[in-house]
Amino acid sequence: MMKQLLTLDAGNYEECTGLLEKVSTRGIIFRGDKIAMQRDAAGIYKIPGGGVEANESYIQALIREVAEETGLIIIEESIREIGEITELRQDIFEPDKKFVRHNLFYFAQVKDVTVPLKMTDSEKERGFHLHWATLEEIYNTNMSLISHDLTTPDKDMIFIKMLLDSEIKMTGQQ
Repeated sequence: MMKQLLTLDAGNYEECTGLLEKVSTRGIIFRGDKIAMQRDAAGIYKIPGGGVEANESYIQALIREVAEETGLIIIEESIREIGEITELRQDIFEPDKKFVRHNLFYFAQVKDVTVPLKMTDSEKERGFHLHWATLEEIYNTNMSLISHDLTTPDKDMIFIKMLLDSEIKMTGQQ
């Protein structure tokens, strides 16, 4: 069981009769004081990672998602659990269902070689690419570019802020 870092509860699912539960993995990869991020054409940063597929372990999903989105190859032996941020809300596509997403964060180191990207069509359309930036750059840039709706806080920026505020120790740096 991974350490619970935070639960983001929109509280808007009381009338829901069904449940939709998903698990996503997120890779925190440092080189010096910079972290590997996906950055879109508008300049917005996103922590690399994504959904766990059927018959796939969390570690396998982390390695696959980071490679697909950044081209970086995770060294499996370097992976260390950080913790989980859970999101609870009414599902936007199926309003009769409560949506629960378990976002699992891991520190990892990567090899010096890369593989070709395998992004989704929406990631390609948004112009995502690998970008190395400091925690301060990521946080300040996203906070200036994203219009925040307090009912749907951005889990990536909350996590980056936790790193900035030393609420999470950066033991995964190389």
